[in-house]
Amino acid sequence: MKTAVLVPCYNEELTIAKVIRDFKRELPDADIYVYDNNSTDRTYEIARENGAIVKKEPRQGKGNVVRAMFFEIDADYYVMVDGDDTYPTEFVHQLLEPLKTGEADMTIGDRLSNGTYEKENKRAFHNLGNNLVRSLINKLYKSNIQDIMTGYRAFNRLFVRSFPVVSKGFEIETEMSIHSLDKGFKIKEIPIDYRDRPEGSESKLNTFSDGLKVIKTIFTLFKDYKPMLFFTFWAVILLILGLVAGVPVIVEFFHTHYITKVPSAILAVGLVLMAMLSFASALILDTVVSHSRKQYEMELHTVYEELKREKEWSR
Repeated sequence: MKTAVLVPCYNEELTIAKVIRDFKRELPDADIYVYDNNSTDRTYEIARENGAIVKKEPRQGKGNVVRAMFFEIDADYYVMVDGDDTYPTEFVHQLLEPLKTGEADMTIGDRLSNGTYEKENKRAFHNLGNNLVRSLINKLYKSNIQDIMTGYRAFNRLFVRSFPVVSKGFEIETEMSIHSLDKGFKIKEIPIDYRDRPEGSESKLNTFSDGLKVIKTIFTLFKDYKPMLFFTFWAVILLILGLVAGVPVIVEFFHTHYITKVPSAILAVGLVLMAMLSFASALILDTVVSHSRKQYEMELHTVYEELKREKEWSR
């Protein structure tokens, strides 16, 4: 069974050699792919010198790199890890085992449960951001995933061949988690240790701008995956605002049989109409999404049968 280690990289010359050596020690038969995303340092050269299969991805952003990797790399199991040496390689066996036994389609390296991320991470607000994203997604899907945004994951072939990569940047991990929950893939979390970047190595994440991108991704995927809940929420808000604006008009009419608050009346009618349109959109889009899920399931069966035939042929 072929295993591929996927390492998206951008300016990681200080750490990439150690990451490659560590994975070679843990998985001597695996192919290690380093995709250089327009690095301005010696990441590309160092990765090649240390025996990795190195390619360049000119489209900037981690999501674009993962998309290229999933398209181009053929394996039975995939391990995705950052090139900054923050994830200990010895946990890779625990990540791969549930895939091999069929317990999971995607395994997640959980940095948060044992407290090492909170202890090691020195970047302000990252813990707050992780907790916010985790809470939002777990409430939406009634799940209990501990680490939504970890960069240390493993996948089986079925997941990789059926995952549509939409995000272009660091939101890709959030997209993977939401997609897995929405489409019913088997997920298993493996508690891992986390260590902060070595001195001289800098994070490419911007706490606020990338945090806003992640929140925007959740908002967009919420709209796309759960339109009934999304548009009903806005319908209720608009209806409440319409009632707030309209109740004084109705009260005045009952007392005087006249309406002097014409602007309020127009505003109230407009808000109620928007609420009705929002709810109608919820009903229509929920039907569309329901049919889309059924279509996805049928296509997933097709992918599964193709993978079975490939596996039998390779034997």
